[in-house]
Amino acid sequence: MTLRGTVRRLTTCALAASLLVWSVGPSGAENGQIAAGIAGGLIGGALIGGALASRPVYAPPPPPAYYYAAPVVVDAPVCRIVRDSYWDGYGYRIREVRICD
Repeated sequence: MTLRGTVRRLTTCALAASLLVWSVGPSGAENGQIAAGIAGGLIGGALIGGALASRPVYAPPPPPAYYYAAPVVVDAPVCRIVRDSYWDGYGYRIREVRICD
């Protein structure tokens, strides 16, 4: 437990204890006031219980089941495409020639 969680829990307990001390007064059960007392007790208990309840701890997600392969760098020759004109017997034609250095 961390220090922050401990301080938060002690503060909540102190607040709950002070509310209980200050809310005690003369009791009387007339004209349906007992039902209001029970409802108030249930609501107060739910609020205090919710404040004291610990937060769920979530586990980190599992690692992926597959891994991508690292990219492979291949030193390919530097090539370029050059337009070249040639005579085919009927006229000049233009073709693209790949030149690799």
